[in-house]
Amino acid sequence: MAHHVLEMPVTDAQVRALSVGDTVTLERTLYGIRDATLIAMFDQGRRTTFDLKGHAVLHTAPNVRRVEVSAEHPSGYAPLCIGTTTSMRMERFTRPLMEREGVRVVVGKGGMGAATLDAFREFGGAYLAVVGGAAALETTWIEAIEAVDMDDLNPESLWHLRIKSFGPLLVAMDSHGGSLYARIQDDAAARRGAILASLGASD
Repeated sequence: MAHHVLEMPVTDAQVRALSVGDTVTLERTLYGIRDATLIAMFDQGRRTTFDLKGHAVLHTAPNVRRVEVSAEHPSGYAPLCIGTTTSMRMERFTRPLMEREGVRVVVGKGGMGAATLDAFREFGGAYLAVVGGAAALETTWIEAIEAVDMDDLNPESLWHLRIKSFGPLLVAMDSHGGSLYARIQDDAAARRGAILASLGASD
């Protein structure tokens, strides 16, 4: 297990060097995205003005405040609380995010499934897990909201975040077929089977 500091955007080699159990700290840039953004992009055909190639997306709909545009707040928004939402319901969007937009890293909560794992294997990607309830801490890793796209979807806009030392985050899915979530499910199923067998019961 190793710790990686990744300045975004990343290369294919950098992403494929990540393995389940490693930790990662992201630097420089992160993009906030959520259900409505993804539906607009891939079900309704909207295109973002941002270049997401080699970048990471964070599953979030942040709590922000409108402020005067300034050097500190170039987008006219100040971050108040930027937490992470559950990722699994966005499973069907991982492949198009990677294939069309070039995204390589997903940051989220709760893990994703087999379709995401297949996309990671094919295109070179990883899922970095955030512990639930850590929104206050995550917000301290965000220096500013640099820009916003699709702001008619607010708060599920596409957010360009300037970050510093975002992490450490746990590599929970990798490009080699590794998944911490699949491993836990397999272990739980095996234990359940053993317990049922010891009781003389069956599924």
